[in-house]
Amino acid sequence: MFRHDEKFHHPPGFAVLVNDTDELDAKAQRIKALTFERVGEVIAVDAVALNCASGDGAKLKAAAATIQGGLGLPMVLIAESASQLAGAARAIADSRPLLWERNGPSDELIQLAAETKVPIVVEGDLAKCDADSQKAKGAGVEEMVLCPGEASPAETLGFLTQSRRAAIRSSYRPLGFPVLARAWQQEPNMQSLEACQYVAKYAGVVVMGADSPEYVLPVLTMRQSIYIDPQKPVQVEPKLYEVGEPDDKAPLLVTTNFSLTFYTVLGEVEASRVPTRVLAVDTEGTSVLTAWAADKFGAEQIKAAMQKSEVFEKLDEAHRRLVIPGLVAVISGELQEELGCGVIVGPKEAGAIPAFLKNEWGRLVG
Repeated sequence: MFRHDEKFHHPPGFAVLVNDTDELDAKAQRIKALTFERVGEVIAVDAVALNCASGDGAKLKAAAATIQGGLGLPMVLIAESASQLAGAARAIADSRPLLWERNGPSDELIQLAAETKVPIVVEGDLAKCDADSQKAKGAGVEEMVLCPGEASPAETLGFLTQSRRAAIRSSYRPLGFPVLARAWQQEPNMQSLEACQYVAKYAGVVVMGADSPEYVLPVLTMRQSIYIDPQKPVQVEPKLYEVGEPDDKAPLLVTTNFSLTFYTVLGEVEASRVPTRVLAVDTEGTSVLTAWAADKFGAEQIKAAMQKSEVFEKLDEAHRRLVIPGLVAVISGELQEELGCGVIVGPKEAGAIPAFLKNEWGRLVG
C-alpha cells in the first residue's frame, strides 16, 4: 500500500544447504559459482547451512573449517544435538555461526551459546518459540533466530505472518527475533518456489538445498526485485557502449539508461553476436515509453547524447544510421531532421533484436 512512500529494508540472507558427508571442495566451487550480475548489480549466495548428516561432531567440525576456508561465508551449523555442534561452534566462533539444534534449543545449547556468544535457532511452534526465547534470554543468550521447523509452506507462512504481527503490532518482543525458513520440498523447482515465498513474506534467513543456477537465480532475483528502492530507479551510466569489436560499419542502437531496459537490450545484442554500439540516453532511469511520455526521450535528448558521445565520428558516412526502439517510432521524423541522417525504426520488443541485426540491418543500410 505504501510502496512509493517507503521501501523494504533488511533483505533476508540466502543460504545453500551442504551436508558434512558431501564432497566439500566440489560443493564449495558450486556455491562460489552462484554469483550473477543482473541490471548492473551482483547478486549471490550469502551463507552456507552445514548439516551434520554424519552424526559425528568431529566430522562437522572438519567440514566447517573446510567450508569456512573455501568460501569465507557466514554459516548455519545444523545438528541433532548440542554435543555435535560444540566442536565446530568453538572452532569457528570468531565468525559467529548460527547454531541450529533440531527441535532445540536444549539447556546444553543455551549454555554453549552463552559461553561462545554466538546466536542460536529456537525451533518449534509459536508457543514453544515464545517460551524458549525467553528462557534463552534469561540464561544470557542475546541473539536468536526463530524457526517453525520442518513445516509445510502454508504452516511456515502462518508462522512468519503471526510472529511478525505479534512483534510489530503488539510489540511482543519474545517473538520479535528474525525467522529462519527452510524450503523442505523435495523437487528443486518447488524448493525454489517455496524459497521465493519466504523471501516475499518476512523471512530473515532462507535455506534451500538445491544449488543449481536455474533454481537459485529466481530466488535471488525475487529478493533483488522486492528490496529495490522504487523512488530511485536503477540506472546505468548514460554513455556509448560497445558490444564486441564494432567497426565503422557497425549498427548503432539507442535506448534509455533504465537498467532493466538497458541490460535487456544489451543481452539480446550479445546474443546476436553482431558487433554493435548501444547508446544509453540519460532518462533519469526511466523506461522507453515512460521517458518518452515525460519528454525525456525525444529528438532533442537523443541528439544531445549523440553529440556528447561523438559516435558519428566512429562511423563511415554511409552507415550513419540510428536505430530507435519501435515503441517510439513517432519521433523518427523529427529526429531525422535534427540529426540530418537516416533513422531506422527498430523492433518493439528486445527479443526481436538478434533477428533484426542479423537479417534486417544489412538490407536497410544497403
